[in-house]
Amino acid sequence: MAPTALLSVSNKDGLVPLAEGLLAAGYQLISSGGTAAALAAAGLPVTKVAEHTGAPEILGGRVKTLHPRIHGGILAKRSEPSHQADLEAQGIATIDVVVVNLYPFRETIARPDVSWDLAIENIDIGGPAMVRAAAKNHADVAVLTSPSQYPAFLEALAAGALSEALRRRLALEAYSHTADYDTAISAWLASQLSQEEATAEQLTLNLPARQSLRYGENPHQNATWYAQPGAGLGAGEQLQGKELSYNNILDLEAALATVREFGYGGQPAGGNPFQPAAVVVKHTNPCGVATGSGSANALERALDADRVSAFGGIVAINGPVDAATAGHLTSLFLECVVAPVFEPAARELLAAKANLRLLELDPAAIERASRQQLRSVLGGVLVQELDDQPVDETVWEVVSQRQPTAQELEDLRFAWRLVRHVRSNAITVAKGGQSLGIGAGQMNRVGSARIALETAGEKAKGAVLASDGFFPFDDTVRLAAQHGITAVIQPGGSVRDADSIAACDELGLAMVTTGRRHFLH
Repeated sequence: MAPTALLSVSNKDGLVPLAEGLLAAGYQLISSGGTAAALAAAGLPVTKVAEHTGAPEILGGRVKTLHPRIHGGILAKRSEPSHQADLEAQGIATIDVVVVNLYPFRETIARPDVSWDLAIENIDIGGPAMVRAAAKNHADVAVLTSPSQYPAFLEALAAGALSEALRRRLALEAYSHTADYDTAISAWLASQLSQEEATAEQLTLNLPARQSLRYGENPHQNATWYAQPGAGLGAGEQLQGKELSYNNILDLEAALATVREFGYGGQPAGGNPFQPAAVVVKHTNPCGVATGSGSANALERALDADRVSAFGGIVAINGPVDAATAGHLTSLFLECVVAPVFEPAARELLAAKANLRLLELDPAAIERASRQQLRSVLGGVLVQELDDQPVDETVWEVVSQRQPTAQELEDLRFAWRLVRHVRSNAITVAKGGQSLGIGAGQMNRVGSARIALETAGEKAKGAVLASDGFFPFDDTVRLAAQHGITAVIQPGGSVRDADSIAACDELGLAMVTTGRRHFLH
């Protein structure tokens, strides 16, 4: 009896050449629905699943392959006499190759207008059942789940045998395929439910490998980039430059998170209108941040904030990169640039910087990214929601005797949106929509303040200062006043708040408390 191949695919790429190869090797074909129609349209002989089982498709196609003549033919062990006796008693033929890829669930839920009912109907049931059955019985059945597997399979088939190693590898890829599919479904369902309803007892991740990296943080560390398909940085298109490194990706994430405080791709952020902005990052900390009249002006101001630290930095721009913007990008050595679009004239100019990595990232890809933030610890993972909630000024309070001026209040808003993206302890000094000094990651807050203020130098006079956490002592306020700072913003909540407030009143500074801290470890 001729061997049998069952084909049931949503992605029909390479289907006809695969079927022709199977027929040439002596297989007979069974298929369902649209796959059978595609094979018949190509003039290939195929038996429909309903004819093979003697049972029609029912429930609008929800049930078609869930039948003993299908699953018995897949799961029967060829070396087990009792299995062979059952097949003979029931008149069931064996199925030797299963070619299945699943309903396009990810593609369906990526549509902005997708309804609950449409998403549910694109949850495949019969497909995963056949894939798992074939993978379980891989000693006797070869299972294919992707068109990318067809060429190697056909080559092995033409050579006359499907090795045990090939069958096992295909089985592994099959289980990975169904695991990824189930993860996509559970993640989507969780996103549709409230936090209380969606709480799970375990975290399930199945992220495909996007890229093997040259190395990790250091050359002696191996590294791989796994990414959510079609979402976040993994959806970016690299237009030129060397391959992204582990550290590049971390810095791009930090730069992108910071620049999105001012909107991205023309879209507003947190209820605030879009402002052209640029960010320069070094070692995951912003070293230059500025808004401007356009991308070129914002980038020039961000670079001018600290050109020494900007050397070798990572840049994020929230608007289009035009020729004028590209001119600033060629003014010093940079590692990477991420932006929503690079205009043709800019790409032509930047092509001269062959090693400069350009990453074009669509705003929609950012919206599709998960709001879960994961961080590994020894033997486990910590999960939290992103710290990207809009700033709520309704809970801000002026606690000093002096009210901030309109300009100071605007500068405080800018400094506060920036400080949440600096590693704790974090201090930012800013004025006129431009960072002047940033102090990050020191073991005491006044140490961070000293770095930020000394970096700002004379520009600190008349500027404002933001702190990501409260002031445990009044030393930061007094140091700020010595450098000419006129207004301060901080979360408040210290048992010694009164000391810092009193220092502001004594020295003539305005102080605003936000009621929310932004530690970043």
